[in-house]
Amino acid sequence: MGATPQSGNKTRPRIKLSPDGPYLVTVDDLKNSKGERLEGKHGVALCRCGGSKKKPFCDGSHISIGFSDQRRADHTPDGVVHFHGAGIVVSYNLLQCSASGRCIQALPLVFRQGGQPWIQPDNADVPSIIETIRRCPSGALRCVQNDQLEQSDNMDASIRVARNGPYEVKGFDLETEDWCEGASRERYTLCRCGGSKNKPFCDGMHRVNNFQDDRN
Repeated sequence: MGATPQSGNKTRPRIKLSPDGPYLVTVDDLKNSKGERLEGKHGVALCRCGGSKKKPFCDGSHISIGFSDQRRADHTPDGVVHFHGAGIVVSYNLLQCSASGRCIQALPLVFRQGGQPWIQPDNADVPSIIETIRRCPSGALRCVQNDQLEQSDNMDASIRVARNGPYEVKGFDLETEDWCEGASRERYTLCRCGGSKNKPFCDGMHRVNNFQDDRN
């Protein structure tokens, strides 16, 4: 990877991937799905095997269960699909999607579950579509307006523990080479159920394997 991006004179925080082990991170803003702040400013190891009894923190369970952090060969094909509207082009990479469903909930006439094509940009105004895409936690959705890619730069670094789902990350550099095509590097979701085929990223498998974390 290249040099660490900087905002002003401040070096951005980083997330390191411990081989077959936890995410290593120092973060001031670590919250669970209830909005409760979790202590992380002195450095934490966050579970990504799904087996820790101290979620979201690692307790060493990855060793006993033989966790592997390898991206699986049978993952969803990597690639961006473009959906053209009169004033905007919406791009989507299924491999990067964490299946949060927020786009469908916000604009069901645009993001039409089961529809063909499933994204229909002309069914809502452009500002509403842009705002919905900015709320996509995984970065799987992007958009271009007037030949310019919509950016969400200079995000405050934060990690949110989604309920029974992934870590929703903003503003961190991630030490990996396994970025999906067209995916945002400013916001992304990291697997914490251990079942993703697209590790370290979430691919929605927590819904399939019924991952549970009632405490957070």
